[in-house]
Amino acid sequence: MNRSALSKQINREQIDSLKNDTKALLSFLQDQNDGTIVYVLEKLGRLENGYSKQPLLNLLNNNNETIRSLAIKNLAKIGDVSLLDTFVNFAKQDESTEVRRESVSAIGRLRNEKTIPTLIKLLADRDPKVVMQAIRGLLVFSNNNQIKKELAKLLDHPNELIKEVISKEINGVSYGSKDSGKHDEFPAFLKNTIVQGDVVETLKHVPDESIHLTFTSPPYYNARDYSIYQSYDEYLKFLEEVFKEVHRITKEGRFFVLNTSPIIIPRISRAHSSKRYPIPYDIHPLLVKMGWEFIDDIVWVKPEASVKNRNAGFLQHRKPLGYKPNAISEMLMVYRKKTDKLIDWNIQQYEWDKVKKSKVLDKYETTNVWRIDPTFDRIHSAVFPIELCNRVIKYYSFVDDLIFDPFAGSGTLGRAAANLDRHFFLTEKEPKYVSRMKEDLIKKDNLFNVKNSQPNFVDIKNFITLIKGTI
Repeated sequence: MNRSALSKQINREQIDSLKNDTKALLSFLQDQNDGTIVYVLEKLGRLENGYSKQPLLNLLNNNNETIRSLAIKNLAKIGDVSLLDTFVNFAKQDESTEVRRESVSAIGRLRNEKTIPTLIKLLADRDPKVVMQAIRGLLVFSNNNQIKKELAKLLDHPNELIKEVISKEINGVSYGSKDSGKHDEFPAFLKNTIVQGDVVETLKHVPDESIHLTFTSPPYYNARDYSIYQSYDEYLKFLEEVFKEVHRITKEGRFFVLNTSPIIIPRISRAHSSKRYPIPYDIHPLLVKMGWEFIDDIVWVKPEASVKNRNAGFLQHRKPLGYKPNAISEMLMVYRKKTDKLIDWNIQQYEWDKVKKSKVLDKYETTNVWRIDPTFDRIHSAVFPIELCNRVIKYYSFVDDLIFDPFAGSGTLGRAAANLDRHFFLTEKEPKYVSRMKEDLIKKDNLFNVKNSQPNFVDIKNFITLIKGTI
């Protein structure tokens, strides 16, 4: 029976009545299948008395590990220290990792000093999630010197998350802002500015923590006339250099969304094979190393008719090993500048009125698969669709934020930012793309909505002069 049908058969009032009547709950659970038992255990809610204790204890003998785990979880709600031995037994001996982890959590939730010796022993467990639950339980007694010493031993733990948690608890803040300015503000000279010139050289002159959001699609490796590199390694080092600067100029805890996809370098003759380069997967470890925290992967799916046909040969011969799917997807990798602060902190840096204005109130995409048609342009061969920019900006920034694209191309991100009441800062090396942006400005349906201010086109020399004039 599915959950929808169960919710009609067993309502909230029935569950509340059962959990307050030991005999009724015992009788009910004996006659139900596993699916119904799981549903009821998930819906028990607060347990302020011991009426459910015995029925839950009986379920610890059930063969279904989800039922045992949920029984432990609900027993923990009772807050009965006499259950400590039961929790310890299942934490040590149950064959299910799910049950063991829930048992350690239950021990910690007792918040009783009797649990300390057991929790300290569990710090040596091989399961990192068990160790994390033990740490959580011990942090209740963080002023205890013995516990401080035991936790300090985990600074050299092989698991990266455990080391990070312990380092923060013992050494304090690991990642923090050096900027003393307001989080929702940015240097005025960057507002709606387009710099024509080398991106690395330009970024050297941008102050730390100036940008709220970066969304970009870097030039593909040797796939366009404007992106020629002697080697793939040189290409990756170039991107690494750019994104290190992007990290520096990004405000604490804010986002960087990178649009890339694997690319193919065609074979030089039938005696050779083509080469496919997995750009998003090769750049990812470099981003993590420089201080970006991976948040999400979004798959941008395009209509098959819009992409190059790779399987025409296979369509004819149908021979194994020769299959090549049409590449209809690109990746949007979402990163956050690493910080000890939660996202709630970033939100709280804004006045409520601005948060309210920035809310995504219309229909939004609920999955990580975005089906958006590509855009084709007579000047630029790889243009952002405006809808792609709209989604990224709405989901990852606030009204009046500064949005950055280091590889601006024809400037679609700037257009989207202005239309959504944000400001933009763009850099672009190619004169023909900058000219295209300027050209669009004189059209009736212009590229940028100029209600925020007239875009400021400058070269690097004038950009540096502009900065010096504001210092």
